[in-house]
Amino acid sequence: MSSEAAVDGLRDGRAWEQFCDDLKAAGSVILSEGVPEDALTRAEGYRYLTRLLRLSLEKHIEFADPNYPRFYSLSHETAKIGNDNPDNYYLNCAIDGRRNYRIFGNRGTVNYLSIESKAGSFAGGGDMAATGHVELNDLELAANGDFELMVSAVPQPGNWLPMSPQSDNLLVRQTFKDRRQELPARLEIQCLDPVGDDALDPEHFSRQLAQVVPFISGTAGLFKQWMDKFSAHLNQLPANDQQMCLRAGGDPAIHYHNSYWRLAEDEALLVEFTPPGQCRAWNFQLSNYWMESLDYRYHRISVNNHSAVAEIDGSIRILVCEHPPAAGHYPNWLTTAGHGVGAMLLRYVGACDHPPVQTRVLQVSQL
Repeated sequence: MSSEAAVDGLRDGRAWEQFCDDLKAAGSVILSEGVPEDALTRAEGYRYLTRLLRLSLEKHIEFADPNYPRFYSLSHETAKIGNDNPDNYYLNCAIDGRRNYRIFGNRGTVNYLSIESKAGSFAGGGDMAATGHVELNDLELAANGDFELMVSAVPQPGNWLPMSPQSDNLLVRQTFKDRRQELPARLEIQCLDPVGDDALDPEHFSRQLAQVVPFISGTAGLFKQWMDKFSAHLNQLPANDQQMCLRAGGDPAIHYHNSYWRLAEDEALLVEFTPPGQCRAWNFQLSNYWMESLDYRYHRISVNNHSAVAEIDGSIRILVCEHPPAAGHYPNWLTTAGHGVGAMLLRYVGACDHPPVQTRVLQVSQL
Protein backbone atom coordinates (compact mmCIF):
# COMPACT_ATOMS: atom_id res chain seq x y z
CA MET A 1 0.00 0.00 0.00
CA SER A 2 1.45 3.36 -1.03
CA SER A 3 1.58 6.30 1.36
CA GLU A 4 -1.07 8.12 -0.67
CA ALA A 5 -3.40 5.11 -0.69
CA ALA A 6 -3.02 4.65 3.06
CA VAL A 7 -4.07 8.25 3.75
CA ASP A 8 -6.84 8.23 1.14
CA GLY A 9 -8.30 5.14 2.81
CA LEU A 10 -8.82 7.19 5.97
CA ARG A 11 -10.24 10.20 4.14
CA ASP A 12 -12.93 8.26 2.27
CA GLY A 13 -13.62 5.64 4.97
CA ARG A 14 -12.40 2.62 3.01
CA ALA A 15 -9.82 1.77 5.68
CA TRP A 16 -12.53 1.57 8.34
CA GLU A 17 -14.88 -0.41 6.10
CA GLN A 18 -12.12 -2.90 5.34
CA PHE A 19 -11.36 -3.21 9.06
CA CYS A 20 -15.02 -3.98 9.82
CA ASP A 21 -15.33 -6.45 6.93
CA ASP A 22 -12.17 -8.28 8.01
CA LEU A 23 -13.34 -8.40 11.62
CA LYS A 24 -16.64 -9.97 10.57
CA ALA A 25 -14.80 -12.59 8.51
CA ALA A 26 -12.56 -13.45 11.49
CA GLY A 27 -15.60 -14.94 13.23
CA SER A 28 -15.65 -17.89 10.84
CA VAL A 29 -13.08 -19.76 12.98
CA ILE A 30 -15.71 -20.23 15.71
CA LEU A 31 -17.86 -22.29 13.33
CA SER A 32 -15.02 -24.17 11.64
CA GLU A 33 -14.77 -27.94 11.43
CA GLY A 34 -13.75 -29.70 14.62
CA VAL A 35 -14.88 -27.00 17.04
CA PRO A 36 -17.21 -28.40 19.74
CA GLU A 37 -20.79 -27.31 19.13
CA ASP A 38 -21.91 -26.86 22.74
CA ALA A 39 -23.21 -23.43 23.72
CA LEU A 40 -20.42 -22.75 26.24
CA THR A 41 -17.63 -23.33 23.71
CA ARG A 42 -19.42 -21.13 21.17
CA ALA A 43 -19.93 -18.35 23.74
CA GLU A 44 -16.32 -18.55 24.90
CA GLY A 45 -15.19 -18.50 21.27
CA TYR A 46 -16.93 -15.23 20.48
CA ARG A 47 -15.79 -13.77 23.80
CA TYR A 48 -12.26 -14.88 22.82
CA LEU A 49 -12.49 -12.83 19.62
CA THR A 50 -13.58 -9.73 21.56
CA ARG A 51 -10.64 -10.25 23.90
CA LEU A 52 -8.22 -10.66 21.01
CA LEU A 53 -9.62 -7.48 19.47
CA ARG A 54 -8.90 -5.61 22.70
CA LEU A 55 -5.36 -7.01 22.86
CA SER A 56 -4.66 -6.35 19.19
CA LEU A 57 -5.75 -2.71 19.47
CA GLU A 58 -3.31 -2.29 22.35
CA LYS A 59 -0.50 -4.11 20.54
CA HIS A 60 -0.85 -2.40 17.18
CA ILE A 61 -2.09 1.07 18.15
CA GLU A 62 -1.92 2.09 21.80
CA PHE A 63 1.46 0.55 22.70
CA ALA A 64 2.98 0.25 19.22
CA ASP A 65 5.59 3.02 19.21
CA PRO A 66 9.12 1.53 19.60
CA ASN A 67 10.60 5.00 20.02
CA TYR A 68 8.55 5.68 23.15
CA PRO A 69 7.96 2.15 24.48
CA ARG A 70 5.85 1.14 27.45
CA PHE A 71 5.24 -2.25 29.00
CA TYR A 72 1.72 -3.66 28.76
CA SER A 73 0.23 -7.16 29.00
CA LEU A 74 -1.01 -9.33 26.13
CA SER A 75 -2.21 -12.03 28.54
CA HIS A 76 -3.88 -11.48 31.88
CA GLU A 77 -6.96 -12.37 33.92
CA THR A 78 -9.51 -11.23 31.32
CA ALA A 79 -7.65 -11.69 28.03
CA LYS A 80 -5.67 -14.85 27.35
CA ILE A 81 -3.60 -16.47 24.62
CA GLY A 82 -2.16 -19.95 24.00
CA ASN A 83 -2.57 -21.75 27.36
CA ASP A 84 -1.49 -18.70 29.35
CA ASN A 85 0.07 -19.69 32.66
CA PRO A 86 -2.06 -18.90 35.76
CA ASP A 87 1.20 -18.60 37.71
CA ASN A 88 2.62 -15.99 35.33
CA TYR A 89 2.55 -12.23 35.09
CA TYR A 90 3.24 -11.35 31.45
CA LEU A 91 4.58 -8.08 30.07
CA ASN A 92 5.05 -7.09 26.43
CA CYS A 93 6.67 -4.15 24.70
CA ALA A 94 7.17 -2.86 21.16
CA ILE A 95 10.80 -2.37 20.11
CA ASP A 96 12.82 -1.73 16.95
CA GLY A 97 15.88 -3.93 16.43
CA ARG A 98 17.76 -0.96 14.97
CA ARG A 99 17.40 1.04 18.20
CA ASN A 100 19.00 0.70 21.65
CA TYR A 101 17.07 0.31 24.89
CA ARG A 102 17.58 0.35 28.64
CA ILE A 103 15.36 -1.69 30.97
CA PHE A 104 15.63 -0.82 34.64
CA GLY A 105 13.81 -1.62 37.86
CA ASN A 106 13.73 -4.10 40.73
CA ARG A 107 13.49 -7.91 40.59
CA GLY A 108 10.82 -8.13 43.32
CA THR A 109 10.57 -11.57 44.95
CA VAL A 110 9.21 -13.57 42.01
CA ASN A 111 10.55 -17.12 41.64
CA TYR A 112 11.41 -17.01 37.92
CA LEU A 113 11.81 -14.13 35.49
CA SER A 114 12.82 -14.24 31.83
CA ILE A 115 13.02 -11.49 29.22
CA GLU A 116 13.10 -12.30 25.51
CA SER A 117 13.46 -10.26 22.35
CA LYS A 118 11.37 -11.61 19.49
CA ALA A 119 10.59 -11.02 15.84
CA GLY A 120 7.15 -11.64 14.35
CA SER A 121 3.66 -12.29 15.70
CA PHE A 122 0.78 -14.74 15.52
CA ALA A 123 -0.41 -12.87 12.43
CA GLY A 124 2.57 -14.39 10.63
CA GLY A 125 1.61 -18.00 11.25
CA GLY A 126 2.95 -18.27 14.77
CA ASP A 127 6.60 -17.55 14.01
CA MET A 128 7.81 -15.75 17.15
CA ALA A 129 11.13 -17.43 17.86
CA ALA A 130 13.38 -15.61 20.30
CA THR A 131 16.19 -13.39 19.03
CA GLY A 132 17.59 -13.02 22.57
CA HIS A 133 16.91 -14.51 26.01
CA VAL A 134 18.02 -13.72 29.56
CA GLU A 135 16.86 -15.07 32.92
CA LEU A 136 16.99 -13.55 36.36
CA ASN A 137 19.95 -15.76 37.28
CA ASP A 138 21.92 -14.29 34.36
CA LEU A 139 21.69 -10.73 35.69
CA GLU A 140 23.95 -8.78 38.00
CA LEU A 141 21.76 -7.28 40.73
CA ALA A 142 22.29 -4.66 43.40
CA ALA A 143 21.89 -5.76 47.02
CA ASN A 144 18.32 -4.41 47.06
CA GLY A 145 17.39 -6.20 43.82
CA ASP A 146 17.71 -3.20 41.49
CA PHE A 147 19.16 -3.85 38.05
CA GLU A 148 19.71 -2.35 34.63
CA LEU A 149 19.61 -4.31 31.37
CA MET A 150 20.77 -3.04 28.00
CA VAL A 151 18.86 -4.27 24.92
CA SER A 152 20.55 -3.97 21.53
CA ALA A 153 21.77 -5.82 18.45
CA VAL A 154 25.36 -4.88 19.34
CA PRO A 155 26.96 -6.54 22.40
CA GLN A 156 27.12 -4.42 25.55
CA PRO A 157 29.15 -4.81 28.77
CA GLY A 158 27.32 -6.00 31.86
CA ASN A 159 23.67 -7.05 31.69
CA TRP A 160 22.74 -7.36 28.01
CA LEU A 161 19.75 -8.79 26.12
CA PRO A 162 20.64 -9.49 22.48
CA MET A 163 18.29 -8.77 19.62
CA SER A 164 18.50 -8.80 15.84
CA PRO A 165 17.72 -5.96 13.41
CA GLN A 166 14.38 -7.73 12.83
CA SER A 167 13.38 -7.83 16.52
CA ASP A 168 10.11 -6.00 17.09
CA ASN A 169 8.82 -7.01 20.53
CA LEU A 170 9.80 -8.04 24.05
CA LEU A 171 8.13 -10.69 26.20
CA VAL A 172 8.64 -10.81 29.96
CA ARG A 173 7.55 -13.85 31.98
CA GLN A 174 7.36 -13.73 35.75
CA THR A 175 6.45 -17.06 37.34
CA PHE A 176 5.12 -17.14 40.89
CA LYS A 177 5.02 -19.93 43.42
CA ASP A 178 2.18 -18.09 45.17
CA ARG A 179 0.82 -14.84 43.73
CA ARG A 180 -0.52 -13.83 47.14
CA GLN A 181 2.90 -13.93 48.79
CA GLU A 182 5.37 -12.70 46.14
CA LEU A 183 6.07 -9.27 44.66
CA PRO A 184 6.36 -8.95 40.87
CA ALA A 185 9.36 -7.26 39.35
CA ARG A 186 9.00 -3.53 38.75
CA LEU A 187 10.20 -2.73 35.22
CA GLU A 188 10.51 0.36 33.05
CA ILE A 189 12.00 0.77 29.58
CA GLN A 190 13.60 3.65 27.71
CA CYS A 191 14.65 3.99 24.07
CA LEU A 192 18.10 5.59 24.07
CA ASP A 193 18.02 6.80 20.46
CA PRO A 194 14.41 7.58 19.49
CA VAL A 195 13.52 8.85 16.04
CA GLY A 196 10.73 11.43 15.61
CA ASP A 197 8.04 12.23 18.16
CA ASP A 198 4.91 10.52 19.42
CA ALA A 199 2.40 12.55 17.39
CA LEU A 200 -0.26 10.58 15.50
CA ASP A 201 0.71 10.12 11.86
CA PRO A 202 -2.29 9.40 9.56
CA GLU A 203 -0.38 7.15 7.17
CA HIS A 204 1.15 5.17 10.01
CA PHE A 205 -2.21 4.86 11.76
CA SER A 206 -3.82 3.50 8.59
CA ARG A 207 -1.18 0.78 8.44
CA GLN A 208 -1.59 0.04 12.15
CA LEU A 209 -5.35 -0.38 11.74
CA ALA A 210 -4.75 -2.84 8.91
CA GLN A 211 -2.68 -5.04 11.28
CA VAL A 212 -5.34 -5.41 13.97
CA VAL A 213 -7.54 -8.14 12.46
CA PRO A 214 -4.72 -10.29 11.02
CA PHE A 215 -3.46 -10.69 14.59
CA ILE A 216 -6.93 -11.84 15.70
CA SER A 217 -7.32 -14.29 12.81
CA GLY A 218 -3.75 -15.51 13.09
CA THR A 219 -3.93 -16.12 16.84
CA ALA A 220 -7.32 -17.85 16.81
CA GLY A 221 -6.40 -19.88 13.72
CA LEU A 222 -3.02 -20.98 15.04
CA PHE A 223 -4.30 -22.35 18.33
CA LYS A 224 -7.30 -23.95 16.61
CA GLN A 225 -4.72 -25.83 14.51
CA TRP A 226 -2.93 -26.83 17.70
CA MET A 227 -6.13 -28.24 19.17
CA ASP A 228 -6.70 -30.21 15.97
CA LYS A 229 -3.23 -31.74 16.45
CA PHE A 230 -3.74 -32.39 20.16
CA SER A 231 -7.00 -34.26 19.49
CA ALA A 232 -4.82 -37.15 18.26
CA HIS A 233 -3.78 -37.77 21.89
CA LEU A 234 -7.07 -37.05 23.67
CA ASN A 235 -6.80 -37.23 27.49
CA GLN A 236 -3.06 -37.96 27.27
CA LEU A 237 -0.07 -35.69 27.97
CA PRO A 238 2.86 -36.51 25.67
CA ALA A 239 5.70 -34.05 25.21
CA ASN A 240 5.08 -31.61 22.37
CA ASP A 241 7.27 -30.62 19.46
CA GLN A 242 9.28 -28.07 21.45
CA GLN A 243 10.29 -26.16 18.32
CA MET A 244 6.60 -25.66 17.54
CA CYS A 245 6.16 -24.16 20.99
CA LEU A 246 9.20 -21.91 20.63
CA ARG A 247 8.03 -20.61 17.25
CA ALA A 248 4.78 -19.55 18.94
CA GLY A 249 6.61 -17.58 21.61
CA GLY A 250 7.52 -20.31 24.10
CA ASP A 251 10.38 -19.95 26.57
CA PRO A 252 13.48 -22.06 25.73
CA ALA A 253 13.87 -22.84 29.45
CA ILE A 254 10.41 -24.45 29.57
CA HIS A 255 9.47 -27.97 28.40
CA TYR A 256 5.85 -28.18 27.26
CA HIS A 257 3.22 -30.95 27.39
CA ASN A 258 0.10 -29.46 25.76
CA SER A 259 -2.94 -31.63 25.07
CA TYR A 260 -6.72 -31.95 24.67
CA TRP A 261 -9.10 -33.28 27.32
CA ARG A 262 -12.74 -34.36 27.09
CA LEU A 263 -14.75 -35.79 29.98
CA ALA A 264 -18.37 -36.79 30.50
CA GLU A 265 -20.17 -35.61 33.64
CA ASP A 266 -19.47 -38.90 35.42
CA GLU A 267 -15.78 -39.08 34.37
CA ALA A 268 -12.52 -37.89 35.91
CA LEU A 269 -8.98 -37.68 34.53
CA LEU A 270 -6.13 -38.88 36.74
CA VAL A 271 -2.72 -37.38 35.85
CA GLU A 272 0.38 -38.98 37.39
CA PHE A 273 4.06 -38.10 37.07
CA THR A 274 7.26 -37.77 39.09
CA PRO A 275 8.81 -34.29 38.80
CA PRO A 276 12.48 -34.11 37.73
CA GLY A 277 15.08 -34.13 40.48
CA GLN A 278 16.25 -30.70 39.40
CA CYS A 279 13.42 -28.43 38.32
CA ARG A 280 13.06 -24.75 39.09
CA ALA A 281 9.27 -24.93 38.77
CA TRP A 282 6.48 -26.99 37.28
CA ASN A 283 2.76 -26.50 36.95
CA PHE A 284 -0.30 -28.18 35.47
CA GLN A 285 -3.34 -26.26 34.29
CA LEU A 286 -6.73 -26.61 32.64
CA SER A 287 -7.94 -24.36 29.83
CA ASN A 288 -11.00 -24.12 27.61
CA TYR A 289 -11.08 -25.23 23.98
CA TRP A 290 -9.69 -21.86 22.86
CA MET A 291 -6.61 -22.45 25.02
CA GLU A 292 -7.56 -19.75 27.53
CA SER A 293 -6.79 -20.79 31.11
CA LEU A 294 -10.01 -21.40 33.05
CA ASP A 295 -10.85 -18.59 35.45
CA TYR A 296 -8.23 -19.00 38.16
CA ARG A 297 -9.63 -16.03 40.08
CA TYR A 298 -12.60 -18.10 41.22
CA HIS A 299 -11.78 -21.75 40.53
CA ARG A 300 -9.00 -24.18 41.42
CA ILE A 301 -7.80 -25.01 37.90
CA SER A 302 -4.03 -25.27 38.32
CA VAL A 303 -1.44 -26.69 40.68
CA ASN A 304 2.33 -26.18 40.90
CA ASN A 305 5.39 -27.46 42.72
CA HIS A 306 4.69 -25.10 45.61
CA SER A 307 1.00 -25.92 46.14
CA ALA A 308 0.93 -29.64 45.22
CA VAL A 309 0.84 -32.42 47.82
CA ALA A 310 3.23 -35.20 46.79
CA GLU A 311 2.86 -38.93 47.43
CA ILE A 312 5.28 -40.71 49.77
CA ASP A 313 7.48 -41.68 46.82
CA GLY A 314 7.62 -38.09 45.55
CA SER A 315 5.19 -38.63 42.69
CA ILE A 316 2.28 -36.31 41.95
CA ARG A 317 -1.35 -37.33 41.39
CA ILE A 318 -3.76 -34.75 39.99
CA LEU A 319 -7.47 -35.47 39.69
CA VAL A 320 -9.52 -33.51 37.15
CA CYS A 321 -13.32 -33.51 37.42
CA GLU A 322 -16.18 -31.09 37.93
CA HIS A 323 -16.69 -31.56 41.68
CA PRO A 324 -14.35 -32.66 44.49
CA PRO A 325 -14.56 -36.44 44.99
CA ALA A 326 -16.66 -37.64 47.91
CA ALA A 327 -14.16 -40.35 48.76
CA GLY A 328 -10.46 -41.07 48.35
CA HIS A 329 -7.37 -38.97 48.93
CA TYR A 330 -7.05 -36.41 46.15
CA PRO A 331 -5.48 -33.23 47.58
CA ASN A 332 -4.51 -32.09 44.07
CA TRP A 333 -8.08 -32.03 42.72
CA LEU A 334 -8.80 -29.49 39.96
CA THR A 335 -12.24 -28.48 38.73
CA THR A 336 -13.33 -28.36 35.10
CA ALA A 337 -15.49 -25.36 36.09
CA GLY A 338 -18.52 -26.41 34.06
CA HIS A 339 -16.57 -27.46 30.96
CA GLY A 340 -16.71 -30.83 29.24
CA VAL A 341 -13.81 -30.22 26.87
CA GLY A 342 -10.67 -28.12 26.75
CA ALA A 343 -6.90 -27.92 26.66
CA MET A 344 -4.41 -28.82 29.37
CA LEU A 345 -0.71 -28.20 29.87
CA LEU A 346 2.11 -29.45 32.06
CA ARG A 347 5.24 -27.26 32.12
CA TYR A 348 8.71 -28.03 33.46
CA VAL A 349 10.85 -24.91 34.00
CA GLY A 350 14.63 -25.36 34.02
CA ALA A 351 14.36 -29.13 34.39
CA CYS A 352 17.28 -31.56 34.14
CA ASP A 353 15.04 -34.12 32.42
CA HIS A 354 11.39 -34.52 31.41
CA PRO A 355 9.76 -37.65 32.86
CA PRO A 356 6.77 -39.11 31.03
CA VAL A 357 3.23 -38.45 32.24
CA GLN A 358 0.62 -41.16 32.80
CA THR A 359 -3.11 -40.45 32.46
CA ARG A 360 -6.27 -42.51 33.05
CA VAL A 361 -9.97 -41.75 32.64
CA LEU A 362 -11.95 -43.00 35.66
CA GLN A 363 -15.59 -43.18 36.62
CA VAL A 364 -16.33 -40.64 39.35
CA SER A 365 -18.60 -43.17 41.07
CA GLN A 366 -15.63 -45.52 41.44
CA LEU A 367 -13.25 -43.05 43.08
